[in-house]
Amino acid sequence: MADTVLMERRGAVALLTLNRPEKLNALNYETNDLLVRLLAEIEADPTIGAVIVTGAGDRAFSAGGDIHEFSESVKQGPDIAIRDFVRRGQGMTQRLEAFPKPVIAAVNGIAFGGGCEITEAVHLAIASERALFAKPEINIGIPPTFGGTQRLPRLAGRKRALELLLTGDPFGPERARELGLVNKVVPHDQVLPAAFELAGQILRHSPLTAARIITAVTRGINATITEGLQIESEQFGRMVATNDIREGLDAWIARREPRYSGT
Repeated sequence: MADTVLMERRGAVALLTLNRPEKLNALNYETNDLLVRLLAEIEADPTIGAVIVTGAGDRAFSAGGDIHEFSESVKQGPDIAIRDFVRRGQGMTQRLEAFPKPVIAAVNGIAFGGGCEITEAVHLAIASERALFAKPEINIGIPPTFGGTQRLPRLAGRKRALELLLTGDPFGPERARELGLVNKVVPHDQVLPAAFELAGQILRHSPLTAARIITAVTRGINATITEGLQIESEQFGRMVATNDIREGLDAWIARREPRYSGT
């Protein structure tokens, strides 16, 4: 059987493709687990500086959790359902959110449920003009379980998030951009090129600095301003002993392009 997540190297970018197009790239347990394993490989590879996540086929980024699979876990009671479904999904989105290399979603179609929650969790997102988002879990009698009740209010605000969570109604890419769920909406055939262009803009800079920025934002966003400033200070302190900070300063003073080593 084909892998449920495909990995392709394009220069310093790893392209991860959710690969169940016949199921609209629904997130079964195998897909979640493989995605986490591939992220571990990418983190350990110093030649990869950024990640793009997209969906196979022309219809869907991901339609969300595999309902047929997790309904079997639900039949076994709350302990099994939480262990197999909720913790697995939350662990996957937490891994994406805190990943030390920039992760960009290229949302090429339907992004419902868990697909929307991946979009919420990643650092940046580009949406096709054909993308369609929804928080439809209420339609099957459950709340979102991969972080959607927590991340969407932080992105969009409490009342706007609750409207989407309580109605389950779909919304288009421009609305997603207004809510802060995606950065940009592009023509359908440009969604991957735009994601790679954004990755290239990031890869011009020190990978260590990018990691420190991601960590400061991820850890600090739910902290008090005092705690957040301390986190920011700590991340700066971690850069002071690196070659990259010296190269960045020397290059700026000499008016030349920096040559970062990632050390």
